Amino acid sequence: MSTTTPASAPERRLPDGRPTVMSGGPSPVPEPRGVATAALLDHLAGRPGGTYAGPLPQDDPVTGEDAALALYLCYELHYRGIEGVDDGWEWDPGLLAMRAELERRFLARVRELVGEVPDVGDITAFLKSQFAGHGEARSVSAWCEQHGELVHLREQAVLRSPYQLKEADAHTWAIPRLHGIPKAALVEIQADEYGQGVAKDVHAELFALTMERLGLEPAYGAHLDLVGATTLSGVSLVSLFGLHRRWRGAAVGHLALFEMASPPIMATLSAALRRLGFDEWTRLFYDTHVVADAHHQTVAAEALAGGLVQQDPRLARDVAFGALALEALEALATDETLDAWEAGRSALRQPLPTIDAAPGQEAEPVPAEDPRDRS
Repeated sequence: MSTTTPASAPERRLPDGRPTVMSGGPSPVPEPRGVATAALLDHLAGRPGGTYAGPLPQDDPVTGEDAALALYLCYELHYRGIEGVDDGWEWDPGLLAMRAELERRFLARVRELVGEVPDVGDITAFLKSQFAGHGEARSVSAWCEQHGELVHLREQAVLRSPYQLKEADAHTWAIPRLHGIPKAALVEIQADEYGQGVAKDVHAELFALTMERLGLEPAYGAHLDLVGATTLSGVSLVSLFGLHRRWRGAAVGHLALFEMASPPIMATLSAALRRLGFDEWTRLFYDTHVVADAHHQTVAAEALAGGLVQQDPRLARDVAFGALALEALEALATDETLDAWEAGRSALRQPLPTIDAAPGQEAEPVPAEDPRDRS
Protein backbone atom coordinates (compact mmCIF):
# COMPACT_ATOMS: atom_id res chain seq x y z
CA MET A 1 0.00 0.00 0.00
CA SER A 2 1.29 3.43 -0.95
CA THR A 3 2.35 5.67 1.94
CA THR A 4 5.18 7.50 0.21
CA THR A 5 5.74 11.24 0.12
CA PRO A 6 6.82 13.14 -3.01
CA ALA A 7 10.61 13.46 -2.99
CA SER A 8 10.35 17.10 -3.99
CA ALA A 9 8.37 18.13 -0.90
CA PRO A 10 10.26 20.78 1.11
CA GLU A 11 11.64 19.93 4.53
CA ARG A 12 10.27 21.44 7.72
CA ARG A 13 10.91 20.73 11.39
CA LEU A 14 8.76 19.84 14.35
CA PRO A 15 9.10 21.36 17.84
CA ASP A 16 11.41 18.50 18.90
CA GLY A 17 13.69 19.13 15.95
CA ARG A 18 12.72 16.11 13.83
CA PRO A 19 12.54 16.86 10.10
CA THR A 20 9.33 16.13 8.27
CA VAL A 21 7.66 17.25 5.04
CA MET A 22 4.87 19.57 4.03
CA SER A 23 1.43 18.08 3.48
CA GLY A 24 1.23 19.43 -0.10
CA GLY A 25 1.80 17.79 -3.44
CA PRO A 26 -0.28 15.38 -5.50
CA SER A 27 -1.84 12.25 -4.07
CA PRO A 28 0.20 9.05 -4.38
CA VAL A 29 -1.23 6.44 -6.75
CA PRO A 30 -3.36 4.08 -4.62
CA GLU A 31 -3.73 0.34 -4.97
CA PRO A 32 -6.80 -0.67 -7.05
CA ARG A 33 -9.76 -2.16 -5.21
CA GLY A 34 -11.35 -4.07 -8.08
CA VAL A 35 -11.45 -4.41 -11.84
CA ALA A 36 -12.91 -0.92 -12.34
CA THR A 37 -10.23 0.95 -10.41
CA ALA A 38 -7.50 -1.23 -11.92
CA ALA A 39 -8.71 -0.25 -15.39
CA LEU A 40 -9.11 3.41 -14.41
CA LEU A 41 -5.60 3.68 -12.98
CA ASP A 42 -4.19 1.97 -16.08
CA HIS A 43 -6.12 4.43 -18.26
CA LEU A 44 -4.86 7.45 -16.30
CA ALA A 45 -1.27 6.29 -16.75
CA GLY A 46 -1.59 7.06 -20.47
CA ARG A 47 -2.27 10.23 -22.44
CA PRO A 48 -5.66 11.99 -22.31
CA GLY A 49 -8.06 11.53 -25.19
CA GLY A 50 -10.50 9.07 -26.64
CA THR A 51 -13.48 7.26 -25.19
CA TYR A 52 -13.19 5.56 -21.83
CA ALA A 53 -13.91 1.87 -22.42
CA GLY A 54 -13.02 0.43 -19.03
CA PRO A 55 -15.51 -1.52 -16.92
CA LEU A 56 -17.70 0.34 -14.44
CA PRO A 57 -17.80 -0.71 -10.78
CA GLN A 58 -20.37 -3.37 -9.93
CA ASP A 59 -20.44 -2.90 -6.17
CA ASP A 60 -22.52 -0.50 -4.05
CA PRO A 61 -21.94 3.10 -5.24
CA VAL A 62 -21.44 4.35 -1.67
CA THR A 63 -20.10 1.44 0.39
CA GLY A 64 -18.39 -0.58 -2.34
CA GLU A 65 -14.62 -0.23 -2.34
CA ASP A 66 -14.21 -0.31 -6.13
CA ALA A 67 -16.98 2.23 -6.77
CA ALA A 68 -15.95 4.60 -3.98
CA LEU A 69 -12.30 4.73 -5.01
CA ALA A 70 -13.19 5.19 -8.70
CA LEU A 71 -15.30 8.29 -8.04
CA TYR A 72 -12.81 9.64 -5.50
CA LEU A 73 -9.99 9.38 -8.05
CA CYS A 74 -12.04 11.19 -10.69
CA TYR A 75 -12.54 14.06 -8.26
CA GLU A 76 -8.92 14.03 -7.09
CA LEU A 77 -7.95 15.29 -10.55
CA HIS A 78 -9.68 18.57 -9.62
CA TYR A 79 -7.74 18.95 -6.36
CA ARG A 80 -3.98 18.38 -6.27
CA GLY A 81 -3.90 15.64 -8.88
CA ILE A 82 -2.38 12.18 -8.75
CA GLU A 83 1.33 11.42 -9.01
CA GLY A 84 2.37 10.70 -12.58
CA VAL A 85 -1.09 11.48 -14.03
CA ASP A 86 -1.27 14.05 -16.83
CA ASP A 87 -3.15 17.19 -15.76
CA GLY A 88 -5.02 17.03 -19.06
CA TRP A 89 -7.20 14.26 -17.64
CA GLU A 90 -9.02 16.78 -15.42
CA TRP A 91 -11.37 17.88 -18.22
CA ASP A 92 -11.00 14.94 -20.59
CA PRO A 93 -14.44 14.43 -22.23
CA GLY A 94 -14.23 10.64 -22.24
CA LEU A 95 -13.32 10.47 -18.58
CA LEU A 96 -15.99 13.03 -17.67
CA ALA A 97 -18.62 10.87 -19.41
CA MET A 98 -17.59 7.90 -17.29
CA ARG A 99 -17.59 10.07 -14.15
CA ALA A 100 -21.10 11.29 -14.95
CA GLU A 101 -22.35 7.70 -14.83
CA LEU A 102 -20.58 7.12 -11.51
CA GLU A 103 -22.19 10.30 -10.19
CA ARG A 104 -25.63 9.21 -11.36
CA ARG A 105 -25.33 5.93 -9.49
CA PHE A 106 -23.81 7.60 -6.45
CA LEU A 107 -26.56 10.22 -6.17
CA ALA A 108 -29.27 7.61 -6.60
CA ARG A 109 -27.82 5.61 -3.70
CA VAL A 110 -27.42 8.71 -1.53
CA ARG A 111 -31.07 9.60 -2.17
CA GLU A 112 -32.05 6.11 -1.00
CA LEU A 113 -30.07 6.60 2.20
CA VAL A 114 -31.53 10.05 2.83
CA GLY A 115 -35.14 9.14 2.07
CA GLU A 116 -37.84 11.73 1.53
CA VAL A 117 -36.61 15.30 1.85
CA PRO A 118 -39.27 17.34 3.64
CA ASP A 119 -40.69 20.62 2.44
CA VAL A 120 -38.80 23.25 4.39
CA GLY A 121 -40.35 26.55 5.37
CA ASP A 122 -37.63 27.99 7.62
CA ILE A 123 -34.27 26.52 6.57
CA THR A 124 -32.44 27.94 9.59
CA ALA A 125 -34.92 26.31 11.96
CA PHE A 126 -34.62 23.06 10.02
CA LEU A 127 -30.83 23.04 10.32
CA LYS A 128 -31.02 23.81 14.03
CA SER A 129 -33.42 20.92 14.52
CA GLN A 130 -31.02 18.58 12.70
CA PHE A 131 -28.16 19.83 14.87
CA ALA A 132 -30.22 19.27 18.02
CA GLY A 133 -30.55 15.58 17.12
CA HIS A 134 -26.78 15.05 16.97
CA GLY A 135 -26.54 14.58 20.72
CA GLU A 136 -28.54 11.36 20.51
CA ALA A 137 -26.55 9.76 17.67
CA ARG A 138 -23.60 7.39 17.98
CA SER A 139 -20.43 9.43 18.12
CA VAL A 140 -16.82 8.61 17.30
CA SER A 141 -15.64 11.66 19.24
CA ALA A 142 -17.60 10.68 22.38
CA TRP A 143 -16.28 7.12 22.13
CA CYS A 144 -12.73 8.47 21.86
CA GLU A 145 -13.23 10.65 24.92
CA GLN A 146 -14.66 7.83 27.02
CA HIS A 147 -12.82 4.75 25.79
CA GLY A 148 -10.21 5.78 23.24
CA GLU A 149 -6.58 4.75 23.46
CA LEU A 150 -3.64 5.89 21.36
CA VAL A 151 -4.50 3.44 18.58
CA HIS A 152 -8.04 4.83 18.28
CA LEU A 153 -6.99 8.49 18.15
CA ARG A 154 -4.44 7.64 15.49
CA GLU A 155 -7.00 5.74 13.45
CA GLN A 156 -9.52 8.56 13.83
CA ALA A 157 -6.98 10.99 12.41
CA VAL A 158 -6.23 8.70 9.47
CA LEU A 159 -9.94 8.32 8.74
CA ARG A 160 -10.42 12.09 8.74
CA SER A 161 -7.29 12.88 6.72
CA PRO A 162 -8.80 12.57 3.19
CA TYR A 163 -11.17 15.41 4.08
CA GLN A 164 -9.18 17.46 6.60
CA LEU A 165 -6.04 17.73 4.44
CA LYS A 166 -8.22 19.40 1.80
CA GLU A 167 -10.51 21.07 4.33
CA ALA A 168 -12.70 23.84 2.86
CA ASP A 169 -11.59 23.30 -0.74
CA ALA A 170 -14.77 21.64 -2.04
CA HIS A 171 -17.02 24.25 -0.45
CA THR A 172 -14.89 27.04 -1.91
CA TRP A 173 -16.06 26.04 -5.39
CA ALA A 174 -19.49 27.39 -4.40
CA ILE A 175 -18.24 30.96 -3.91
CA PRO A 176 -18.57 32.14 -7.55
CA ARG A 177 -22.02 30.55 -7.71
CA LEU A 178 -23.41 32.75 -4.93
CA HIS A 179 -23.95 36.48 -4.58
CA GLY A 180 -24.79 39.01 -1.91
CA ILE A 181 -25.20 37.96 1.72
CA PRO A 182 -24.66 34.19 1.30
CA LYS A 183 -21.54 34.79 -0.78
CA ALA A 184 -20.10 37.14 1.85
CA ALA A 185 -20.96 34.61 4.58
CA LEU A 186 -19.22 31.78 2.75
CA VAL A 187 -16.13 33.92 2.16
CA GLU A 188 -16.04 34.80 5.87
CA ILE A 189 -16.13 31.13 6.85
CA GLN A 190 -13.58 30.08 4.24
CA ALA A 191 -11.19 32.88 5.19
CA ASP A 192 -10.97 31.38 8.68
CA GLU A 193 -10.49 27.89 7.22
CA TYR A 194 -7.54 29.22 5.22
CA GLY A 195 -5.93 30.88 8.23
CA GLN A 196 -6.85 34.45 7.25
CA GLY A 197 -4.00 34.31 4.75
CA VAL A 198 -1.38 32.99 7.20
CA ALA A 199 -0.02 29.69 5.86
CA LYS A 200 0.74 28.09 9.22
CA ASP A 201 -2.82 28.82 10.40
CA VAL A 202 -4.53 27.10 7.46
CA HIS A 203 -6.72 24.45 9.05
CA ALA A 204 -5.42 21.71 6.77
CA GLU A 205 -1.91 22.56 7.98
CA LEU A 206 -3.05 22.45 11.60
CA PHE A 207 -4.43 18.97 10.95
CA ALA A 208 -1.10 17.94 9.42
CA LEU A 209 0.54 19.13 12.65
CA THR A 210 -1.88 16.98 14.68
CA MET A 211 -0.99 13.98 12.52
CA GLU A 212 2.72 14.61 13.08
CA ARG A 213 2.26 14.82 16.84
CA LEU A 214 0.28 11.56 16.69
CA GLY A 215 3.24 9.90 14.97
CA LEU A 216 1.50 9.74 11.57
CA GLU A 217 2.74 10.68 8.11
CA PRO A 218 1.04 14.02 7.31
CA ALA A 219 1.63 14.08 3.56
CA TYR A 220 -1.42 14.61 1.38
CA GLY A 221 -2.96 11.28 0.37
CA ALA A 222 -0.42 9.22 2.32
CA HIS A 223 -3.08 7.06 3.97
CA LEU A 224 -5.49 6.71 1.06
CA ASP A 225 -5.02 2.94 0.88
CA LEU A 226 -5.98 2.56 4.55
CA VAL A 227 -9.39 4.24 4.53
CA GLY A 228 -12.54 2.44 3.46
CA ALA A 229 -15.31 3.19 1.03
CA THR A 230 -17.61 5.08 3.40
CA THR A 231 -14.84 7.53 4.24
CA LEU A 232 -14.05 8.14 0.57
CA SER A 233 -17.74 8.53 -0.26
CA GLY A 234 -18.13 11.18 2.41
CA VAL A 235 -15.44 13.25 0.69
CA SER A 236 -16.86 12.55 -2.78
CA LEU A 237 -20.25 13.79 -1.62
CA VAL A 238 -19.03 17.31 -0.97
CA SER A 239 -16.77 17.20 -4.03
CA LEU A 240 -19.83 16.47 -6.16
CA PHE A 241 -21.80 19.29 -4.54
CA GLY A 242 -18.92 21.73 -5.00
CA LEU A 243 -18.16 20.89 -8.62
CA HIS A 244 -21.73 21.21 -9.88
CA ARG A 245 -23.56 24.53 -9.93
CA ARG A 246 -26.77 22.48 -9.92
CA TRP A 247 -25.92 21.41 -6.37
CA ARG A 248 -24.84 24.78 -4.94
CA GLY A 249 -27.74 24.64 -2.48
CA ALA A 250 -26.67 21.20 -1.29
CA ALA A 251 -23.09 22.44 -0.85
CA VAL A 252 -24.43 25.23 1.37
CA GLY A 253 -26.58 22.82 3.39
CA HIS A 254 -23.67 20.42 3.81
CA LEU A 255 -21.35 23.17 5.05
CA ALA A 256 -23.97 24.75 7.29
CA LEU A 257 -24.68 21.56 9.23
CA PHE A 258 -20.99 20.64 9.23
CA GLU A 259 -20.09 23.96 10.87
CA MET A 260 -22.98 23.77 13.32
CA ALA A 261 -22.00 20.29 14.51
CA SER A 262 -18.27 21.01 14.67
CA PRO A 263 -17.65 22.75 18.04
CA PRO A 264 -18.85 19.97 20.38
CA ILE A 265 -17.13 17.30 18.28
CA MET A 266 -13.85 19.20 18.23
CA ALA A 267 -14.03 19.93 21.97
CA THR A 268 -14.62 16.25 22.71
CA LEU A 269 -11.69 15.11 20.58
CA SER A 270 -9.44 17.68 22.23
CA ALA A 271 -10.54 16.32 25.62
CA ALA A 272 -9.74 12.79 24.47
CA LEU A 273 -6.23 13.83 23.47
CA ARG A 274 -5.75 15.70 26.74
CA ARG A 275 -6.78 12.60 28.70
CA LEU A 276 -4.08 10.63 26.89
CA GLY A 277 -1.44 13.21 27.77
CA PHE A 278 -1.10 14.95 24.41
CA ASP A 279 0.35 18.45 24.35
CA GLU A 280 -1.35 21.66 23.26
CA TRP A 281 0.19 21.49 19.79
CA THR A 282 -1.43 18.13 19.09
CA ARG A 283 -4.75 19.63 20.19
CA LEU A 284 -4.32 22.94 18.35
CA PHE A 285 -6.39 21.89 15.33
CA TYR A 286 -9.34 20.90 17.51
CA ASP A 287 -9.10 23.85 19.91
CA THR A 288 -8.95 26.29 16.98
CA HIS A 289 -12.18 24.84 15.59
CA VAL A 290 -13.96 25.11 18.92
CA VAL A 291 -13.44 28.88 18.82
CA ALA A 292 -13.83 29.50 15.08
CA ASP A 293 -16.82 27.24 14.49
CA ALA A 294 -18.74 28.63 17.46
CA HIS A 295 -19.04 31.79 15.38
CA HIS A 296 -19.43 29.90 12.11
CA GLN A 297 -22.50 28.14 13.50
CA THR A 298 -24.55 31.31 13.35
CA VAL A 299 -23.06 32.61 10.11
CA ALA A 300 -23.64 29.29 8.33
CA ALA A 301 -27.20 28.75 9.54
CA GLU A 302 -28.49 32.29 9.17
CA ALA A 303 -26.47 34.34 6.66
CA LEU A 304 -25.30 31.48 4.43
CA ALA A 305 -28.15 28.97 4.33
CA GLY A 306 -30.89 31.36 5.40
CA GLY A 307 -29.64 34.08 3.09
CA LEU A 308 -29.49 31.74 0.09
CA VAL A 309 -33.02 30.45 0.56
CA GLN A 310 -34.30 33.98 1.08
CA GLN A 311 -32.78 34.89 -2.31
CA ASP A 312 -34.11 31.76 -4.01
CA PRO A 313 -36.74 29.77 -2.08
CA ARG A 314 -36.57 27.04 -4.73
CA LEU A 315 -33.22 25.98 -3.27
CA ALA A 316 -34.63 25.17 0.18
CA ARG A 317 -35.00 21.45 -0.50
CA ASP A 318 -31.50 21.28 -2.00
CA VAL A 319 -30.06 22.91 1.13
CA ALA A 320 -31.97 20.42 3.26
CA PHE A 321 -30.80 17.54 1.06
CA GLY A 322 -27.16 18.58 1.48
CA ALA A 323 -27.51 18.54 5.26
CA LEU A 324 -29.37 15.22 5.30
CA ALA A 325 -26.88 13.62 2.92
CA LEU A 326 -24.04 14.66 5.22
CA GLU A 327 -25.86 13.07 8.14
CA ALA A 328 -26.57 9.86 6.25
CA LEU A 329 -23.01 9.26 5.12
CA GLU A 330 -21.52 10.31 8.46
CA ALA A 331 -23.82 7.81 10.17
CA LEU A 332 -22.56 5.02 7.90
CA ALA A 333 -18.93 5.90 8.63
CA THR A 334 -19.60 6.21 12.37
CA ASP A 335 -21.31 2.82 12.58
CA GLU A 336 -18.51 1.19 10.62
CA THR A 337 -15.82 2.71 12.85
CA LEU A 338 -17.51 2.02 16.19
CA ASP A 339 -18.58 -1.50 15.22
CA ALA A 340 -14.92 -2.27 14.51
CA TRP A 341 -13.57 -0.69 17.68
CA GLU A 342 -16.20 -2.24 19.92
CA ALA A 343 -15.30 -5.63 18.46
CA GLY A 344 -11.61 -5.01 19.13
CA ARG A 345 -10.76 -4.61 15.44
CA SER A 346 -9.06 -1.87 13.46
CA ALA A 347 -11.40 0.51 11.65
CA LEU A 348 -8.85 0.79 8.84
CA ARG A 349 -8.41 -1.52 5.88
CA GLN A 350 -5.03 -2.42 7.37
CA PRO A 351 -3.98 -1.68 10.99
CA LEU A 352 -1.34 0.92 11.68
CA PRO A 353 1.99 -0.20 13.14
CA THR A 354 1.76 -0.31 16.94
CA ILE A 355 3.64 2.39 18.87
CA ASP A 356 3.95 2.84 22.64
CA ALA A 357 3.80 6.64 22.56
CA ALA A 358 3.51 9.43 20.02
CA PRO A 359 5.64 12.60 19.77
CA GLY A 360 2.83 14.70 21.22
CA GLN A 361 2.92 12.64 24.42
CA GLU A 362 6.62 13.15 25.10
CA ALA A 363 7.43 14.23 28.62
CA GLU A 364 10.15 16.78 27.78
CA PRO A 365 8.86 20.36 27.49
CA VAL A 366 8.00 21.76 24.08
CA PRO A 367 10.05 24.82 23.02
CA ALA A 368 8.32 28.11 23.59
CA GLU A 369 8.29 29.07 19.91
CA ASP A 370 5.25 28.25 17.83
CA PRO A 371 5.69 24.68 16.50
CA ARG A 372 3.95 25.70 13.29
CA ASP A 373 7.02 27.76 12.33
CA ARG A 374 9.01 25.41 10.12
CA SER A 375 12.50 25.91 8.79
